[in-house]
Amino acid sequence: MSAKNQPLSGNEMPRFGGIASMMRLPVAESADGLDAAFIGVPLDIGASHRPGTRFGPRQIRAESALIRPYNMATGAAPFDTLQVADLGDVPINTYSLEKSLAIITGFYRGVLAAGCIPLTLGGDHTIALPILRAVAERHGPVALVHVDAHADINDEMFGERIAHGTPFRRAVEEGLLRCDRVWQIGLRGSGYAADDFDWSVAQGFTVVQAHTVWYQSLAPLMAQVRARIGPETPVYLSFDIDGIDPAFAGGTGTPEVGGLTVPQGLEIIRGCAGLNLVGADLVEVSPPYDVSGNTALLGANLLYEMLCVLPGVGVR
Repeated sequence: MSAKNQPLSGNEMPRFGGIASMMRLPVAESADGLDAAFIGVPLDIGASHRPGTRFGPRQIRAESALIRPYNMATGAAPFDTLQVADLGDVPINTYSLEKSLAIITGFYRGVLAAGCIPLTLGGDHTIALPILRAVAERHGPVALVHVDAHADINDEMFGERIAHGTPFRRAVEEGLLRCDRVWQIGLRGSGYAADDFDWSVAQGFTVVQAHTVWYQSLAPLMAQVRARIGPETPVYLSFDIDGIDPAFAGGTGTPEVGGLTVPQGLEIIRGCAGLNLVGADLVEVSPPYDVSGNTALLGANLLYEMLCVLPGVGVR
């Protein structure tokens, strides 16, 4: 591979708008020629509780500076076989959620048309819907691995049909998902009604509540996921940082106790190796609620792990 694809070292950090790029990677203006790209979507106008995820992409990029090219646990060497860059942030409309959705879909439509796999730095979880619209245009309905404390299948929130708690209800209605190949992992917390998770099950989703996997390795679960989805079906991975317990990731808008551990989060992503991943996101990092930067640091590492399981990644 060409040297330009390698993350840079020392103080040689590409910047755009005063912000360091993801993993010190080159900054690109176009997805042409790229196999994968990191993309920020600094949106939080779909959030229902604590805002601040518009600053997520910036902080995740900053905390990613320490990540090195080789995954010492899995042997993955993504930069040996893939051309990767940072495409910067989608230029959303910070005053209009409706207009922002159209902007996001248009942006991702171009990325996918170039044959590039998008890895997204959120932003609140509303962004999964416009991204899935573009992904389904390209690949047809996709399988989904969804890590979250919340099912995000509300019909509406405060009378609104588009918000960070509704994207997967809308995705089902729009025919974007293969519902028999959808996993929701880490769901928990208090609910609005006793049947809050029943709608997911009724659609054919497999729901794995957090308390059912406490103290367990999730490697066997992910083996089931791989067997059910198969190596050919296009898969999208959507990872809400609040799927992880707030003891490890408190910088998020709607934290819920009793969540997944960091090793379980890593097992989920590493367990996607061998699947036909066509896109992934890491959402709901809200830096104002974690001044240590640990939540964004975890988000950066989870995104790196996503890069390491993309199709075509080499192993040293």
